[in-house]
Amino acid sequence: MTRARVAVLISGGGSNLQTLIDAAQHPDCAFDIVCVLSNRPDAGGLVRAAAAGIEVHGLDHKAFPDRANFERELGDHIDAARADLIVCAGFMRVLTTYFVNRYEGRIINIHPSLLPNFRGLHTHRRAIDAGVAFAGCTVHWVSAGVDEGAIIGQAIVPVFLADAPEFLAARVLIQEHRLYPVCVALVSSGRARLQNGTTFIDGKPGALAMLVDGSLAETP
Repeated sequence: MTRARVAVLISGGGSNLQTLIDAAQHPDCAFDIVCVLSNRPDAGGLVRAAAAGIEVHGLDHKAFPDRANFERELGDHIDAARADLIVCAGFMRVLTTYFVNRYEGRIINIHPSLLPNFRGLHTHRRAIDAGVAFAGCTVHWVSAGVDEGAIIGQAIVPVFLADAPEFLAARVLIQEHRLYPVCVALVSSGRARLQNGTTFIDGKPGALAMLVDGSLAETP
């Protein structure tokens, strides 16, 4: 089996990155991580990747005159690594239409809410304030709109009475660590594809749902 070549974009400590590094160690994994790039040269995730023998690049976005120049160099490193798929794992930069179009259908992201609810920042505080019974996380294709791309998979997390954002965030992060490697593998193997703005899994439209008990189901 030919493994997909994955480039991971990060901005911080890289806990989701670590789950992908761990997953890639399995002989039947559908992907290899060929490089890790960060817009923060001091990001802890770069240390994790280097320790695993993965090529790393710290590109300080503040050192570039504009987003276009930053993204151009980012893309040059991705192309040099011959990456098939770009995986955003806590990458805290909004990608421009130029970059998204350059890699259309080849960029995925994980967001800490059940999209389309609570796009953007402060998702856990907003979920609690809204009084929802369930929160969670979503893996989606990256599109020109912020957190608007077609959904690949979601994991569900209950919201408790008198919950606090930091407690909800910790429970959601556990599910992120479970969901992201599964979705990256689905895309890497070709089982999950983006066609005309819709996710298809094994040729059928729909997304993957990870339930509270950790079981998996496909949604129509």
